[in-house]
Amino acid sequence: MNQEVLALWPELEWIEDEQLRLATAKTWELALERSPLTVEDLNTIPFTLLVPDLKVSFMAHKRCVVHVARDCGNQMNKFFTTDLPVDMDVCIAGAILADVGKLLEYDIIDGQSCKSEMGKYVRHPFSGVGLAMEAGVPAQVCHIISAHAGEGDMVKRSTEAYIVHHADFMTFLPFKNKA
Repeated sequence: MNQEVLALWPELEWIEDEQLRLATAKTWELALERSPLTVEDLNTIPFTLLVPDLKVSFMAHKRCVVHVARDCGNQMNKFFTTDLPVDMDVCIAGAILADVGKLLEYDIIDGQSCKSEMGKYVRHPFSGVGLAMEAGVPAQVCHIISAHAGEGDMVKRSTEAYIVHHADFMTFLPFKNKA
């Protein structure tokens, strides 16, 4: 596993299935190879272009989403046990990969974050699924990537996809809707 990706994502160690953990890391490796962004950029650029003057970095938001999704999945497993089991490996991998496509959707020009040429035409749920499929990520995790944003409103989400969707939006909408 690429040490740069492991340093970026210590949460990869939470994924018990070694093959899924490696495929998740490989997706990030592919994204970093193809992106104009560096690891340093990910720790400084705003996590969304939809909120002016946002100070919260891409990685701060992303890691928060992963932690919230994990906590939520654990609590659902605690209270719903066999009635609505959450596959924690799928949930965590999906949360880690939900915004990986933003590495192709974003660029930095004159020190400012902006949409890349690809980002003008292809949103991150689509490019993220493409990267994940190339890395061998299973369909149930690709589903989370594709369904975590508004595009997912058109499909039936899995339990894990609902968790990641809500973890993502609960840590985004308060910034977008601040008065």
